[in-house]
Amino acid sequence: MKKNLFKSVFIIAIVAVTFLNACKKASTTPEVTPTTPTTTATGTRDELTKDSIFLYAKELYYWNTSLPTYDAFKPRSFSSNETELFALTQYSNNPETGKPYEYVSSTATSPKYSFFDYGTTGKTASLKADVNGTENDYGFSVLYNTTTDLRVKYVYANSPASQQGLTRGCRLTAVNGRTSLTYTSANVTFLNDALFGTNASVSLTFVDLAGATKTVTVTRATYTVNPILFTNVYTAGTKKVGYIVFNSFTNNASAAISTAFSNFATQGVTEVVVDLRYNGGGYVSTATQIINILSPSAQTGNTMFTSYYNAYLQGLTTAQRKASVLAHQPLLDGSGKLQTFTTGVNGKYATYADLDYSASSSDNIEKFAKSGSLNLSRVYFIVTGSTASASELTVNSLKPVMDVKLIGTTTYGKPVGFFPIRIDKVDMYIPEFETKNQAGTGGYYSGLTVDKEAYEDLTKAWGDESETLLAYALLYAKTGSFVTSAAKTSSLSAQSTTMPERLSVAEIKLVSDQLDQNSFKGMVFEPHKKF
Repeated sequence: MKKNLFKSVFIIAIVAVTFLNACKKASTTPEVTPTTPTTTATGTRDELTKDSIFLYAKELYYWNTSLPTYDAFKPRSFSSNETELFALTQYSNNPETGKPYEYVSSTATSPKYSFFDYGTTGKTASLKADVNGTENDYGFSVLYNTTTDLRVKYVYANSPASQQGLTRGCRLTAVNGRTSLTYTSANVTFLNDALFGTNASVSLTFVDLAGATKTVTVTRATYTVNPILFTNVYTAGTKKVGYIVFNSFTNNASAAISTAFSNFATQGVTEVVVDLRYNGGGYVSTATQIINILSPSAQTGNTMFTSYYNAYLQGLTTAQRKASVLAHQPLLDGSGKLQTFTTGVNGKYATYADLDYSASSSDNIEKFAKSGSLNLSRVYFIVTGSTASASELTVNSLKPVMDVKLIGTTTYGKPVGFFPIRIDKVDMYIPEFETKNQAGTGGYYSGLTVDKEAYEDLTKAWGDESETLLAYALLYAKTGSFVTSAAKTSSLSAQSTTMPERLSVAEIKLVSDQLDQNSFKGMVFEPHKKF
């Protein structure tokens, strides 16, 4: 995302004026306000920011009708932007669970989906790496294979960690001198600070996959992220099966994606395994590129998915558009520049208030447009509880139109997406729309369930045919079944629950969320409609 999109044009005082006029009523739907305020909002910069957070949520939040009035909520009473945002997200209950859609746990203080990006800390690092394709960190992440076995789960090529010899599967035995790394809350806190904090360097001792012990110092540096971590083609019986590990839907991967799948086509691949086990999402535009490569040619012109906004946005009148706070959010072109639009709502430049949010609008209906020459009979997705948002969109969009098999564990559960809202010096990300596939299926807030549940094997390198999740995909490609013979059971069940130190599915999901807490999970849509 472009961090400076709105800095030069957003004036928080104007927004606050609109807010004070619009949100003092009892109605759950923001009402029309005068286009030219006659009073001046008062309050500190911090107070006006909190007002604006509430106002934008009141208009844009997908579940906005659940929010209270300004007087009842008292946005200025919160100690921080984060506490206000968390409170806002806990009003909307999912009838299937009886808990808020953004509920995480009884002890959580951050919502499941919404967050702020301040441009220098927190989610920013993962936004840059996971979404914009550049990062300044160590370039790797970790996960517990068992309660006493901490492993590197992935390493970005050309990152500082890669240059020091770390690869997937390396076992960490010491971090900054600490050798006791057993899974405890204290160690998780320590690891988050040491590996994912702001330190300039970290000292690591690890055992690589060849059994060699090494001690290195990894120093953070800027590098370009390639989200494609591994590709290969396997022979499964009479079939050629392509395998690609795709770690994030960045906005810099279009050429690499095309090349990888073109290579599959050249080698006669008829089935593809897309490994999204750690992919928390990213740009919708990148997801649609992959969907179009994988999809059948016959689907071209048919609906891929539809985006649905809240009822207020879908039914905006001309007067409401002029009064909307969205009139203060510029709609930039593909080059990140303002678009002159004198007939728009503010009479100067195009804004988000000029968009059509109705479900019937062509702007909100994505159509299939087959690309590339792959002609696939089946696609497998390897998924876990870390597979979220744009990854889930990819799976859900293909499910009605081709044979799709899911291997691993239930996904994260994020059928909603957002576009960034600039408020003073912060970008706010709150769910603004939900997507549903051509069959009308969406709402997977509890995640997408798998066809074959299995644990991943963190002791194996990418592409190792004995790695449990990949092995099941290749087995199905060869035999048409996930049922294996007794002779193969030991390798395919390498992470069996009979192992005493093995974490449960729930524990794996918990520790995945606890470690690398800034890991991005989102579906970003930035419309660049020309006016």
